[in-house]
Amino acid sequence: MTQDILATVERETAANPSVAIIWMHGLGADGNDFLSIVRELDLENCPGIRFVFPTAPTMPITFYDRYVMRAWYDILGKDLAAREDENGLRASQKRIEQLIARENARGIPSDHIILAGFSQGCAMTLQTGLRYPEKLAGLLCLSGYLPLRNLLTTERHEANIETPIFQAHGQVDDVIQIQRAKESRDLLLASGYQVDWHEYLMAHQVCQEELTDISQWLKKVLQGK
Repeated sequence: MTQDILATVERETAANPSVAIIWMHGLGADGNDFLSIVRELDLENCPGIRFVFPTAPTMPITFYDRYVMRAWYDILGKDLAAREDENGLRASQKRIEQLIARENARGIPSDHIILAGFSQGCAMTLQTGLRYPEKLAGLLCLSGYLPLRNLLTTERHEANIETPIFQAHGQVDDVIQIQRAKESRDLLLASGYQVDWHEYLMAHQVCQEELTDISQWLKKVLQGK
């Protein structure tokens, strides 16, 4: 059965954009959460970009007494690595792949598409991007981690082994500890990926210094697109 495509909020920086950034929110948020990021980023000299902000479905979250909220997958316990919602991760991966296919149908090839995400959205960026069978422009990974890490070697696709990865985390993040993010970074580096690592004196959030670094990375990645 084909899943219904996710509801999205979209913003374009120019008519007929040649690039798409599909940006996934964190646990409990929705597609409006990072909408303001478009005007906060310095995108001067970048090609026209279509920002696509999808909204995750609702589900009961085990760790929060099965409280129903928007999520890309269930949180089964405090230790994110010990027990993971593999079925939920894979279901959301398919939904994000649908969004990539829709951008392809609208004239934007996969190598002009960046996957981006915060927290759970970061996990989905890596879950989807590293397995995607066509070259993507980049992976923008904020305050999250690599899920299903033990399956990376067997499931990753060579199409994105050289895809640039921007990974950033807060030094005092009390939701996802920075050590978890560093372990993800180290595994990616050991697996041959190009990781542009940044850490900031912040909690589970986004800061202005980070936005400046994201802008610079986007300009580099999108040069010539």
